[in-house]
Amino acid sequence: MKLFLKLLLISLLITSCKTQNIFESKKGTNDKSAFLYDANYQYKIRKDDKISISVWGEDDLSVGSIYGIYNSNEVYGKWLLVDAYGNIEIPKIGTKNVLNKTVAELKEEIKIELKKWLVNPVLDIKVLNKEITVLGEVRTPSAIKVDVDNVNLLHIISKAGGFDAYANIKYVKILRQEGANVKVTNLDLTTDSTIFNATIQLHPGDVVIVPSKKNKEFDKRISIIIPFTTAITAAAIIIGLF
Repeated sequence: MKLFLKLLLISLLITSCKTQNIFESKKGTNDKSAFLYDANYQYKIRKDDKISISVWGEDDLSVGSIYGIYNSNEVYGKWLLVDAYGNIEIPKIGTKNVLNKTVAELKEEIKIELKKWLVNPVLDIKVLNKEITVLGEVRTPSAIKVDVDNVNLLHIISKAGGFDAYANIKYVKILRQEGANVKVTNLDLTTDSTIFNATIQLHPGDVVIVPSKKNKEFDKRISIIIPFTTAITAAAIIIGLF
């Protein structure tokens, strides 16, 4: 009876070890050109973005000011939310459509409006929710906040704590949604020279997926099998998996 239970356990483990890693897909679009470095790229404001506006010395014109008595930290709830129509409500100025504008464009437009009341307004605008998500075999999978527009892949991986021991860097995937479309690229970091010369550029909203090596689950299970089997049986299991 004990032998039967051992054989049943081994059979189940071998079957489950061959489960496909859903992150490791070799099919689909590989639009690497969309992810190459673009010196002219600037983030464009989207719906649901959280924006802070800081006007030097003018707390009544500021929301989430980095200059005045309020901190731009989201804990304080000091931001302007871009609504479904792409609008925000700016103190004294009123409703303004900001959809698809760069921060530089919006800053210049608001400066012109503020000159109705201020001689030389000093202004700073920030998008508080710019993030890049890293999933899979990194030490700290998370949504990583970014302040700049030009972010390369290695920088983001380092922010996630680096690759884990079981990371399969032959099939790293990056996804980017642009309107109704999703662009995808698959990178083999063991051969792609682009990863080392920092030409892979990530944008806020991108998702990086690092799949695991196929032997990850096997390594976990073999540590359970071995105490309950003989060395010969364990060797047979290993051979059966390759």
